[in-house]
Amino acid sequence: MLNMPAIRLLIALTVGLSAGSLFAGTNYEGPLLSVARPIGKLWLDALTMTVVPLVTALLIAGVFEAGQSGGNAIARRAMAWFAGLLVVVSLLGGLVALGLLQLSPIPDQAARLTAAVAAPVPMTTGAWTDNIIPANIVKAAADTAMVPLVVFALLFGFALTRIDRDHGENIARMFRGIAETMLVIVGWVLWIAPIGVLALAFGVGVALGAGAAGILLHYVIVIILVCLTIATMMHILAATLGLAGVIKFARAVIPAQAVAMSTQSSLASLPVMLSAAPALRVDTASAGIILPLAVSLFRAASAAANVAVAVYLAQLHGVPITTGTFIAGALVAAAVSVGAVGLPAQVSFFAVIAPVCVAMGVPVTLLPLLLAIETLPDVFRTLGNVTADLTVMRLAGHKPGNHPT
Repeated sequence: MLNMPAIRLLIALTVGLSAGSLFAGTNYEGPLLSVARPIGKLWLDALTMTVVPLVTALLIAGVFEAGQSGGNAIARRAMAWFAGLLVVVSLLGGLVALGLLQLSPIPDQAARLTAAVAAPVPMTTGAWTDNIIPANIVKAAADTAMVPLVVFALLFGFALTRIDRDHGENIARMFRGIAETMLVIVGWVLWIAPIGVLALAFGVGVALGAGAAGILLHYVIVIILVCLTIATMMHILAATLGLAGVIKFARAVIPAQAVAMSTQSSLASLPVMLSAAPALRVDTASAGIILPLAVSLFRAASAAANVAVAVYLAQLHGVPITTGTFIAGALVAAAVSVGAVGLPAQVSFFAVIAPVCVAMGVPVTLLPLLLAIETLPDVFRTLGNVTADLTVMRLAGHKPGNHPT
């Protein structure tokens, strides 16, 4: 369902691409492009400047709050599943995207973008392993080195749970305040997003012409297929490890999936997910612990899709993906997804994907354009997230002997 900000972004994208395509193939370097380029760059820089403080603060506060919620045995079991599955689906999302791009490569017109956006030299496997622990966290932040920043934030958040509760809460409250302040700034930047998207889209239209629409459609299809793969994987896990039965699980989750796709909100789907507990042989008390935690901390399909976006942009810009950068991107995606749950879709899109791109050495210049068409992929992200929540409810909450009948 398109809301007004999404409609404005889509209009800006359409107008910018259409206007730019009028000059495609002419080597146009006129006044319109000379104005659009700095406007687009300034807007993108304004959005990018919030990434390091926002992600760091969200992750520290999120890990602290997760630690405070884990005293119950059911909660600890659920969070163990969250942690393991987030890493697995992040790796799987990237692998599926790579496979899909082998079967259906990005349209040839995309090659023109590589001349417009300089791709940084990606880290080698050795460089990644050498710099996973930040020797200087201030330098890491200044260099936007997301892998060591995420490692530091995770350790800091875990350490907060081990000190005096009042002191830990005070520090976590400070980071929540930093995150909320950054979100205000992001809100201001997104308020003028149609201008930034229009300017960036004009440059893309000049470079690609009508081929830009084909690339965006190709991107949407790849991300949707990745999300559907994660949803299918969750069905298989519930049926096998969870002993729920394929048909029985599918019948139980359909109502929640329908709400998820119509609302694009895991939170709005929570009441329907809770009502599925009896059909999945999970007692109401356990479901009441697991599902709120899942909605607060667990976005499996989104984490997988975020890696897929970074992989897609890497292929588009011709950035090689090494084993080290691939693993780095997947681990960053798994970690930052925890802190970004509950953010508005437009905010979380950039806040959680930009760190993954940075960790993999991929330019983020085109992320605003992808944000403008995120509504359709987001339907399938939410579908996958809700399916994953119900899968973990079954895995962590069912008792031995609760086999399907």
